[in-house]
Amino acid sequence: MPISSEIFTLKQVANSIQNTIKSRFNRLYWVKAEVHRFNITKSHCYPELVYKEHGKVIVEMKAICWASNFTRISELFFKTVKEPLRDGLTLLLQVKIVYNTLYGLSLEIQDIDPTFSIGELEKERKETLKRLHEEGILGANQQLEFPLVPKRIAIISVSSSKGLSDFFSVINDNLWNEALRLSYAPFFMVFEANLNGDLAINSIINQLASIEKMRHHFDLVAIIRGGGGEIGLACYNNYALAKAIATFPLPIITGIGHSTNTTVSEMVSYRNAITPSELGDFIIKAYNAFSFGLFEAQRIIKSEAGNLIDKEKKDLNAELRVYKSETTGSLFKFKTRLKQTATSLIQHSLTQFNSSKNEQNKAIECLMNGVKLINQHELITLVNTTFNLNKESKNLLHREQKIIGDVFFYIHQQSPKRIESELLKLTQFERFMNAVDPQQVLKRGYSITLVNGKILSPQNLPDLNIEIETISEEYSIKSTINAIKKRTHE
Repeated sequence: MPISSEIFTLKQVANSIQNTIKSRFNRLYWVKAEVHRFNITKSHCYPELVYKEHGKVIVEMKAICWASNFTRISELFFKTVKEPLRDGLTLLLQVKIVYNTLYGLSLEIQDIDPTFSIGELEKERKETLKRLHEEGILGANQQLEFPLVPKRIAIISVSSSKGLSDFFSVINDNLWNEALRLSYAPFFMVFEANLNGDLAINSIINQLASIEKMRHHFDLVAIIRGGGGEIGLACYNNYALAKAIATFPLPIITGIGHSTNTTVSEMVSYRNAITPSELGDFIIKAYNAFSFGLFEAQRIIKSEAGNLIDKEKKDLNAELRVYKSETTGSLFKFKTRLKQTATSLIQHSLTQFNSSKNEQNKAIECLMNGVKLINQHELITLVNTTFNLNKESKNLLHREQKIIGDVFFYIHQQSPKRIESELLKLTQFERFMNAVDPQQVLKRGYSITLVNGKILSPQNLPDLNIEIETISEEYSIKSTINAIKKRTHE
């Protein structure tokens, strides 16, 4: 049984503690602590302060900041740091240690050093960069392949944001707008998220998770925050948010809307822009570059096809000139040979005829001299011989003339056919070139199938549940593969 003089009431204990603390801690102290929760009520603030080691809370203490001090402190902090006081900040607090017999021990906040918080925010930024670098993911998103034509864009923003409105204005009011609607038909889906302060961290991460579940429907993700300047940007240096952006499977572009220090989230994104309008220009330039490349390819194809046709025409004309030259030469040779043959035949015939005539005269002379010795039968034989000689001469001349006529007829008949054949080949070649024109192929009802923006081929085969794009003359159709069957061509 304790002695009654050793028994104290709870009030006596509390008063003793209060007096001890009041006498012992009778000045102001600068204390470094993390604010777990601010708990603002009717302009007064009741922060919950913690101290962590290795991520574990080992000290927790209540604090209070009366409205008279809290208004002044929060305004100065916002003006200096460009950030509002928020949960999770590590602050340098000027406090008075007080003990209230009803509410217990607490720290009464008299002031906050905002310059210390600037250093802490920069420290968080550097630590986030260091961790991402050590994990090898600092540039992971920038290593992804940027879509050739980013038509399907998921946007994390606030639908009423001025920045989002500026982004769409750039897209809708640009010079390529009509071409975009007709050729590319870009699709945008807005995922609502809080983009300022601590709430932005989990809000953006959750929306990234939602987009990742349907990532096959999108080519690109844009984080768009408009206005606000530097206020509320510290959250974009958060490690969890920066890692979510760096490791995302689709390229992420950011238009946070500020012009000074680049946040870690912007550094790890595929591309960052100072304003949402500049981000819109980036998308337009991607369309512009693709259109220019497409038009240039069409120009090159037409130019090369024209050059090929011109070359074939020149080759054909050269062959025609050679053929005409050879035909003219052959014809000239035939004419020369014909003339030579005719001249030779005539000379031979005259010689034969003259020879025969001389012999005939001699025979007649002999006949007249020996008329008495030659009977009637020999005279008839001589006449027949003369007749036969004249007949053979005429037959020989007729045959040579017929040969010459056949040669002329052959040349006259075959030359147009050869020319017509070569012209037919040229016409068929021109029809072939027109037939393989991609636009003509599409007009005939054919289509082109693209897998991941590339033509379907043995080297670029799709998988199940992969989206493919089918392009016809007038439409672009997107579909998902449910089954794949190899054709046997039987």
